[in-house]
Amino acid sequence: MSDILCKRVYEQPDVTDGFRVLVDRLWPRGMKKETADIDLWAKDIAPSNELRKWFGHDPNRFTEFQSRYLAELSANPDASEFSSIVKSKLLTGNVTLLYSAKDTKHNNAVSLKDWLEKDFGA
Repeated sequence: MSDILCKRVYEQPDVTDGFRVLVDRLWPRGMKKETADIDLWAKDIAPSNELRKWFGHDPNRFTEFQSRYLAELSANPDASEFSSIVKSKLLTGNVTLLYSAKDTKHNNAVSLKDWLEKDFGA
């Protein structure tokens, strides 16, 4: 069974990453597009600029951030297409959601992983 993983985009790619998806709206600082090992940049399913700025990576706001982000995903037509892509990629290997935030527990990739797993009934 394949898994959905979360990983900082700055970490070394690994063969176990499988299909690598950048899930941030903004391109990671200091990373060149030519050298980034990314299969898909899903910026259209990332949190809105307004939500991203409001959250400001404040762990105390994470629960509210998750709630608002899930509402955005539910209203986003690109989210169901993204979910279908992830589901199909999981048939052949892992899918790794890449993010640039320093906090490994309070970020949009973690929230997106939870949303996808609930969507898949996992």
